Amino acid sequence: MNSNYKLRSFNLLNCSDSELQAIFKLNQQNTPEVGSLDSTEHLKRLIELSAYNLLMLSDEEIIGFIICMREGSIYESENYKFFKQRLKKFLYVDRVAIDERHRRSGLGKEIYEDIFAHASNDNLPIALEVNTQPINQPSLNFHEKMGFEKVGSKDFADHSVAYFLK
Repeated sequence: MNSNYKLRSFNLLNCSDSELQAIFKLNQQNTPEVGSLDSTEHLKRLIELSAYNLLMLSDEEIIGFIICMREGSIYESENYKFFKQRLKKFLYVDRVAIDERHRRSGLGKEIYEDIFAHASNDNLPIALEVNTQPINQPSLNFHEKMGFEKVGSKDFADHSVAYFLK
């Protein structure tokens, strides 16, 4: 990984308003690959429900983030519920976004290696979904390369997803 990059865990206590704005902006720039958020308040509610989050920084600029939930959350996402109904414990990757200028730099692999290490502390499977309609082929390829296996799929009114576990 580029030595200018660093990972930092975050939550609402150690995240400034300007950082929340940057995360929100990055999220919105990455739709429909990640779900759109209504506001920074919506983002704050997600972070409140989350269990493990990382910021990716390049010279102090936020260039990516990942937000993860654990089992037992009151999160109402249908995708989260897919895993909640099937697994006793898990770490759910709700959203991950990387600024397009920094993609294909090894950052995604670095992020997931951190997530794998975190999940291994509690022997947690890692759960996530990827859009299949509209198709997010780079994400499908990446997650398969990282060892995730497809365990289901679901069609919604405006999109479809494939569910993966590792």
